[in-house]
Amino acid sequence: MPRNPRAQGPRPLMLHLAAQMSCLLSSLAALPHLKNASPSLKGPFSSLAPELESANLEALHRAVQAEAESQIQDFQQGIAAWLTHPYRRSLTDPPVLWAEGTTRLLDYGGTGRLGAVLLVPSLVNRAYILDLAPGRSLARFLAEKGHRVFLIDWDAPGESERAFGLSDYIAGRLERALRECARAHGGKVSLVGYCMGGLLALALAQRRSEAVPKIALLATPWDFHADKAEQAMLLNSLRPGLEPLLDRLGELPLDMLQSLFAALDPDLAVRKFRAFAHLDQSSPQAQAFVALEDWVNDGVPLTRKVAEETLFGWYGGNEPFKGEWKIAGRAVKPQELTCPTLVVVPGQDRIVPPASARAVMKQLPQAKLIELSAGHIGMMVGGKAVEKLYQPLSDWLTDSEKAT
Repeated sequence: MPRNPRAQGPRPLMLHLAAQMSCLLSSLAALPHLKNASPSLKGPFSSLAPELESANLEALHRAVQAEAESQIQDFQQGIAAWLTHPYRRSLTDPPVLWAEGTTRLLDYGGTGRLGAVLLVPSLVNRAYILDLAPGRSLARFLAEKGHRVFLIDWDAPGESERAFGLSDYIAGRLERALRECARAHGGKVSLVGYCMGGLLALALAQRRSEAVPKIALLATPWDFHADKAEQAMLLNSLRPGLEPLLDRLGELPLDMLQSLFAALDPDLAVRKFRAFAHLDQSSPQAQAFVALEDWVNDGVPLTRKVAEETLFGWYGGNEPFKGEWKIAGRAVKPQELTCPTLVVVPGQDRIVPPASARAVMKQLPQAKLIELSAGHIGMMVGGKAVEKLYQPLSDWLTDSEKAT
């Protein structure tokens, strides 16, 4: 059966609703104490102090309550508009070159005159963020330019992947997929990894250096404590509660995973759905919002081992940056890569702090840095993705193809 990413609302819906209600209700609860017991107002808010001293508290309470009700209504209307929007993703998958378990290797074709490339997405989201919609597809853009393009689609873990760790995915599935790409293309295959997929691609490039002429890391975290380290290390404090749950379920459920992402910006879902409620629902902007939100809510769980390795090893222990992350017993060290490497850092990234993505540059022998004015997802499927990412990436792949 086709998946319906809108079935449960923006996930986890109850968390988003609770966060909004808590914020708005706490504002109302604080009003009676505002004039004589509020914290000192600093910065741009200090100018409000004289007005608050002379404010009619009852009128202010009514105004705040009206604003709270308006924001709640906007949020609910935005969700309703998304749930009933007629847009449905129309792109069909290209042929499957190879499959194993729930993993598929999609072949987007392309002449290959500019070389071949394997796109490696994250394990926590669906692969079609790299093939979202017409004009917003990195995979199809590169194929049209003359690259032979392959995309690995991890899908959700099935029974055969239930016990998988990162070594199983990288030294197993991904390595075999690369071999199939090389066989189909008849030559070496470059790697392009997005977000978590960049770490997978980097580890694979080290293992199969003879088969990988170049690698691009797009919004890929490396130093997990480079910015907001307290958020990353907070996961260690959650470990005693998370581990029994992981043992019992055998995976990290999607809603729990989405809750961790929501903690990075608790008000994000409220802001974006309130804004969506005021869009012309027939506009290209509304369609783009729905396409992206469908993908965001079409995520997958992580296996228990992968969840432990990433949450406690990457985020909690900062193992990649420290040189302690191992795949199949071998430490992953960017210093050992001899091929040209491109590091793309979106400057407005809230998921992977720019400092985290930049950190790998110091450990790469042959690296070029491109910094973009974009967010983590906007870089990939935003209105200027072709100009800011697709074309520069194609140019770099082409130039380094000529140089190797």
